[in-house]
Amino acid sequence: MGSSGSRPGRAPGRPLVGVTAYGERASYLVWEHDTVLLPRTYPDAVFRAGGVPVLLPPRTEAADAVDRLDALVLAGGPDIDPDRYGAERDPHTGPPRPERDAAEYALLRRALEVGIPVLGVCRGIQVLNTALGGTLRQHLPDALGHTGHNPTPGVFGTVDVALEPGSRVHGALGERVRVQCHHHQGLDRLGDGLVVTGLAADGTIEAVELTGREFVVGVQWHPEQDVVPGAAPGTAQDDRGLFAALVAAARDREREHV
Repeated sequence: MGSSGSRPGRAPGRPLVGVTAYGERASYLVWEHDTVLLPRTYPDAVFRAGGVPVLLPPRTEAADAVDRLDALVLAGGPDIDPDRYGAERDPHTGPPRPERDAAEYALLRRALEVGIPVLGVCRGIQVLNTALGGTLRQHLPDALGHTGHNPTPGVFGTVDVALEPGSRVHGALGERVRVQCHHHQGLDRLGDGLVVTGLAADGTIEAVELTGREFVVGVQWHPEQDVVPGAAPGTAQDDRGLFAALVAAARDREREHV
């Protein structure tokens, strides 16, 4: 692979970061139809980190683009089909999105094959875990006795997370971080090679990393969101630092392949 400025049609020095997108029925302006969409917070976070976002539609053919990318973000979204990790469907689990499930498993598989950095966000950490043979808890309130990780539809919950010293997330964010979460599911049995690098006070796994890889990180929260509301002055955590760490890892990899 050549230098980051050697490929036609891209800005020199700005890594290409693929971001998986939703396939949903949506309304906008005078239209209502099937769409490929993504909250703008994701591409904005990639741009601010120094990369160029490339939206990847929920089609398995999108995996063909991985060889041209410098990093991959598995975005948040709906529940994974429990068939993917050999579980019975819980009544609280949302309707399956087989097209998106298949696409993201294919994208992740190829990303791991070629060795580009990966960041899994919310659903993305769950894709990472189940693709590596792990399982999920399908409704955390049943296990935890509270809804702090997903207080209301469309409202983020504020969660304090302790990060493992020496981990990628610790290097990007520090020892503790206050994050925004919106998930009713969580990791149960860990996938092969994953280690826990972030925990909420209630024991919920909030970050994992894949051993033996430079940057394969999953977080259960939403690092694409703005600074967490209510943080003390001078301590507000803009955890888009994870996107900066992802882009830095992509640049490091690119330099190694010049």
